[in-house]
Amino acid sequence: MKKYATALAGAAVLAMSFAGPVLAKDKIIGVSWSNFQEERWKTDEAAIKKALEASGDKYISADAQSSASKQLTDVESLISQGANALIILAQDSSAIGPAVEKAVAEGIPVVGYDRLIENKDAFYITFDNKEVGRMQARGVFAVKPEGNYVFIKGSSADPNADFLFAGAQEVLKEAIDSGKIKNVGEAYTDGWLPANAQKNMEQFLTANDNKVDAVVAANDGTAGGAIAALQAQGLAGTVPVSGQDADFAALNRIALGTQTVTIWKDSRELGKQAAGIAAALADGKKMEEIPNVQKFAGGVNKVEVNAVFLTPVPVTKDNLDVVIDAGWVTKDVVCQGVKAGSAAACK
Repeated sequence: MKKYATALAGAAVLAMSFAGPVLAKDKIIGVSWSNFQEERWKTDEAAIKKALEASGDKYISADAQSSASKQLTDVESLISQGANALIILAQDSSAIGPAVEKAVAEGIPVVGYDRLIENKDAFYITFDNKEVGRMQARGVFAVKPEGNYVFIKGSSADPNADFLFAGAQEVLKEAIDSGKIKNVGEAYTDGWLPANAQKNMEQFLTANDNKVDAVVAANDGTAGGAIAALQAQGLAGTVPVSGQDADFAALNRIALGTQTVTIWKDSRELGKQAAGIAAALADGKKMEEIPNVQKFAGGVNKVEVNAVFLTPVPVTKDNLDVVIDAGWVTKDVVCQGVKAGSAAACK
């Protein structure tokens, strides 16, 4: 809790730095979403809209519906609608390149939202995704320190998938090298779609005669797909599974005992800060002047970008009260169908 309080304090300082009268009002901030399939993006959007409305700026958006080609035309449309700055959640971090270059050429600042865009002129805001991967692995490893592990990775088009996997491997490397842990299945999940994660998990279960002891899944959507496959084989609740995003369904699964850990990335703070950064850049603030900025060159092409990283928080059955007390989710949602006393938060 102390670590989370410290993270919030830092976020508050950053948010306050964008709240002053130095920023001009009536800017148009365009947001290009990769898709709205996952629950969390609606939370992010609400936070961005709230922050922009509070500062007197206008929000416009487009949904690429999981299409990299549509996102290119979406960005062009946002530019034609007069966007003074863009926030882009890239469907494909490489394919979005031409749209980013067009925006930059027209003097429109770009904020890569939660997913890295390897362009030195695009700001990057996210959570520390390698640490998220470490937290996922630690959560599963605490329950199953040896055995057959499956890795349900994110989309191959999203650099975060590799950051997460790299973080997990750091934690598990010693056990893997010693033979205590065996990697019996590893696959990307096209589009981060739960249905694709379920198919991957089904194939790994078949290939290993159901002898899978742990699953490191990249997010709560892929975790849900993996758990559906485990459920079909009567294994849900006996095989630890990780996730991230603190989706409501995942928090309920944790209370029920079918998911082991999710990593809470408070997207309300991420959205608020992204809105503030986009507005500040639109007003002419230099990227290097953004509070808490740091240089980052961890992408495939090692392009150095200016970035802000927020701190994630692991959530297990033992500390579900953290997200409830923070107003992220209500107790009745977390504890739906949960036997009283089987989780500390569900007394």
